[in-house]
Amino acid sequence: MITGLNHITLAVSDLERSLHFYIQVMGLKGHVKWDKGAYLSAGDLWLCLSCDAPCPKNDYTHVALDIAAPDFDDYCKHLKDAGVPQWKVNKSEGRSVYILDPDGHKLEVHVGGLESRLGALKSKPYSRLVWL
Repeated sequence: MITGLNHITLAVSDLERSLHFYIQVMGLKGHVKWDKGAYLSAGDLWLCLSCDAPCPKNDYTHVALDIAAPDFDDYCKHLKDAGVPQWKVNKSEGRSVYILDPDGHKLEVHVGGLESRLGALKSKPYSRLVWL
């Protein structure tokens, strides 16, 4: 039985540039790096950066990371000051900023979790929403 999310691997074209972005700009913790990759973490999430040729995505696929509500505004200012591009404006429950990493991977920094999202759906359900 699946018990949780184990890790996320992202293809990166320039390891040093991605390490700078994820550690210095995003604030993830670096653990190790080697010639073709690195391991980082954000809380319990383990992130692997793997040197490869990233493929552009034009759909809504993205990785969302948690942030505490009191930190959100300062973090958004930090991202803007660092010149991090945004790919979407938040229109859903909770506070979110949608950004791109140096290889165009879509990321979201989000205040809230599944419980707050489900609570919001009770008062404003999506079209044709079915509770499972």
